[in-house]
Amino acid sequence: MSKKTVPYIDSQPLTFTIDRNSEKTLADQLTQSIETAIMDGRLSAGARLPSWRDLASQLGIARGTIKVAYDRLIDKQLLVSHGPAGTRVSDHLPSRAPVARLMNPHDPFLSLGMSAPGAPPRVFQLGVPAEDAFPATTWSRLLVQASRKAGRLPLSYPDPRGELGLRREIAAYLAVARSIVCHEEQIFITTGFTAALGLIIDAVALGTSKAWVEDPGYPLTRAALALKGITEVPIPVDGEGLDVGFGMATAPDATLAVVTPGQQAPLGMTMSLARRRALLDWSAASDAFIIEDDYLGELQLKGRAAPALASLDADERVIHVGTFSKTISPALRLGFLVAPPRLLDRILRRAMFLSPAPAAVVQIAVASFLAEGHFLRHLRKVRRLYAERSAILSRIAGTMTEDLNGGGLALVIGLPEAVDDAAIVRRARAVGLAPSPLSSWYADKPRSRPGLLLGVTNITQQTAQTSWETLQRVVGEVTQISLGSRL
Repeated sequence: MSKKTVPYIDSQPLTFTIDRNSEKTLADQLTQSIETAIMDGRLSAGARLPSWRDLASQLGIARGTIKVAYDRLIDKQLLVSHGPAGTRVSDHLPSRAPVARLMNPHDPFLSLGMSAPGAPPRVFQLGVPAEDAFPATTWSRLLVQASRKAGRLPLSYPDPRGELGLRREIAAYLAVARSIVCHEEQIFITTGFTAALGLIIDAVALGTSKAWVEDPGYPLTRAALALKGITEVPIPVDGEGLDVGFGMATAPDATLAVVTPGQQAPLGMTMSLARRRALLDWSAASDAFIIEDDYLGELQLKGRAAPALASLDADERVIHVGTFSKTISPALRLGFLVAPPRLLDRILRRAMFLSPAPAAVVQIAVASFLAEGHFLRHLRKVRRLYAERSAILSRIAGTMTEDLNGGGLALVIGLPEAVDDAAIVRRARAVGLAPSPLSSWYADKPRSRPGLLLGVTNITQQTAQTSWETLQRVVGEVTQISLGSRL
């Protein structure tokens, strides 16, 4: 590696670092050096650069390399060629304020106890399936086959609703597993729950709308509603699910409700039939719509999963949303929604112009995964596995576990009122664990309470005891600090 200092107009020196052993080409290195000098102000607007020959001689590299770098920067409109008058820095540079590379204190991955995007799941992490149960061999084979099929598709724009084969398989599965009778034309493939949520909100809600949200409830849902200009109205949940009476007394004029009736997120209870009917009656009387976030589908660990709320909907008010993130893998970025007939045209227009279905390859692979029976076999396998792991962790945690009669994939650990559960999560991340702070799931802070949500999918018989003991040490340290600060 060598550094070359080159004199510029007005005697301003500029240092280039040339590393002939680098994986980057000399042209790439030179382009980056000049661009950096321009953007950080060392080369000001209008400054004249040396000719190809002069700079090549000073740096000891070929003139063609200089030309490639200059041409790239001209294409980026950072340099301007004036022919025989030379090459100068553009007079119209983009304004860029310095960006502080600091972790956002409100980073959702940190606040929810999740791993950073792309990182392997950690013990106790919510929302991810078991890595050791993923059918990698079968999936790899189907993905290769899907790539071949996708390569033979017509060279035209695909259906914005998604691949017909996958929509048919989903419709058939929903009829059997979730008691939803729907047509393939009602199904839209999305890049996950949040994409479906965006489509639905654009179709049914205006910026001044109010939406009922469960409290506690999924924080990313609340964030998405806020970004769309929707006013959230936190509605408490109890053993029967969303308190519909509270919602009608607090915000009867809401036009939207987002609920997890199958397994309440994060507490895990199933919405009672009486509450379901009350919610449907409210939506029909108020000309409102209900988004059913069926994030676990039939993946119920205790007993049989209740039919979907949409199966009771006679007034076309429920938009059912499902995902393959928990049942197969979040890396697929694949979900779906079932639009009631009255909303078909509205959602289709928005899917067509704003958010069409993802690429065909993964869709084709998932369609085969369903059609060949792998999906149902996989669900049976992981349901048994997760029930075993939940029982192991429940036995180890003992009385610290709150029994909420839920069949979800997380255990709730209560904490004293004065304990900072977010601080526990931060310390736990430092030792490789990823519980979620219960308080972050509450929208109404006076109603919130501290606690920990422990995902059961990625613990094993061998690691459960050690992981629990490590977490207990962290809880003890933070509890001592929290209680000591109040004395």
